[in-house]
Parts: sequence; structure tokens; C-alpha cells
Amino acid sequence: MLKFLALVLLITDAFAAGQEIVVAAAADMNAALPPIVAAYTTKTGQPVKLSFGASGNLTNQIRNGAPFDVFFSADEEYPRQLIAQGLASKDTLYRYAVGRLVLWVPNDSPLDLNKLGIKALLEVSVRKISIANPNTAPYGRAAEAALRHFQIYDQVAGRLVLGENVSQAAQFVESGNAQAGLIALSHALAPAMKDKGRYWPVPLDAYPALNQAAVVLSRSKQQDAARKFLEYLRTPEATSLLSSYGFNLSGGNTQTEKH
Repeated sequence: MLKFLALVLLITDAFAAGQEIVVAAAADMNAALPPIVAAYTTKTGQPVKLSFGASGNLTNQIRNGAPFDVFFSADEEYPRQLIAQGLASKDTLYRYAVGRLVLWVPNDSPLDLNKLGIKALLEVSVRKISIANPNTAPYGRAAEAALRHFQIYDQVAGRLVLGENVSQAAQFVESGNAQAGLIALSHALAPAMKDKGRYWPVPLDAYPALNQAAVVLSRSKQQDAARKFLEYLRTPEATSLLSSYGFNLSGGNTQTEKH
């Protein structure tokens, strides 16, 4: 009898493990997605595993056969490319937010962001400026575009420190390895950083729109489960959680610079 029960438990565990869905997500979601997943799992019993990275890198991993079920991208163009290549389901494409770029400095920084805005980066006290890698990270491209928009890129290019993704860029400035960083609003609002610094929202017209979208991947062996998770993102509960990290469809910023 005990052996039978043990076998049943093994079969049950194997079934549950097989039902796990794997979500690949842009690094700017690394604070917002865990509480959403926790709420979803509590509500449905569905286990969800998260894998974060730069949107461009994740896209290449998907093309190379990575076993992801759902993809959250900081640039809608990547999911659209996957759809065109037959690697994602067009009918599941969902734009869940317009991302926001901010200039963030630690609390002990002497920089007056309200007065100087992005020109604060020209101050001599700013020896290193962290941004995400523009080659693979949408927030890196947005940061470079903003620096060019304000015509200071050439003056600060030699001081740029590139993170593999926007999460790493945020870590660089949070740890003091950079004196300022152009990072995602979601990181500035995350528990790990919101009490450690202050930020200035970069105007939306200074960089290409960070239209963020999610999609179910064609190779997923958990199509129904993946679609249900994506449907949950449209619920008031999930959109409220996203909004608390600065993710909304208008791209507007309801937060003010923290002093």
C-alpha cells in the first residue's frame, strides 16, 4: 500500500512538473512579474518559472529552440518578428504597457535632477553612467536615443558603462559602480531601489516608444496553460500590479521625483 501511495505521489509530482510553464521576460519586469506570478499560482495552482534577460538575447534564444512558453518583450518588434518567423502565435500578441526611461541617482548624490534634468550627466562628479547595452536591450537603445536627443551623447559616451540588460544597468548605479543610470521606471519603483535614490522621468518624446508586448510561443507544449496565464495579465488584479511598477498603456508617469 505504501509503495502504491509513493508511486501515486511520484506520478502526481511528475504531472505537476510537466504543467509548469516557463516565461521569458525582459529584465525590466524582474520586480513586477514575481508578485503577479505568485498571485496567479495562488489563484490557479499553476506553477510558473521566470527567466529574465535582454529582449534581444531572449529572442535569439527562442530562435535557437529555448523551451519557453511565453515571451514578454520590452520592444514589441521582437514578438512581431517571431510571429513572422512562425515562432509565436499572432492571436496571442498583447501589448501590456509602454515602458518609461528615467535618470536615477542615489540619495547621497549632489545632483539636482529637478533643476538639471538629463544635463546633470555633464557634471564632473558623474564619472560613470550606466545604461543597458543598446545592441540587445530596448532600454539601452532608448537611453542612447535620449542622450542624442538632448545633444550630450558625444560628451558622455566615454563614461558609459553597459549592462547586459537594464536590470544590470540598475545594479551598477545602485551599487555605486556608476554615479547615475538611465534605467527603467519599474526598477526605480521596485522595493530594492525605491528608498535608495531619486529619479527624473526622461520625456517621452526623447526616445522611441517602448511598446512592450507578450506572446505565446509556437513551440510551447503547454499552449492552454500559457494562454491562460497571458489572459490573466488583462485582469484588473494583474494590471493594478503592473501599474504599481509604472507599467501602463499610456506611457504616462503618475510618479514624481523622489526627494
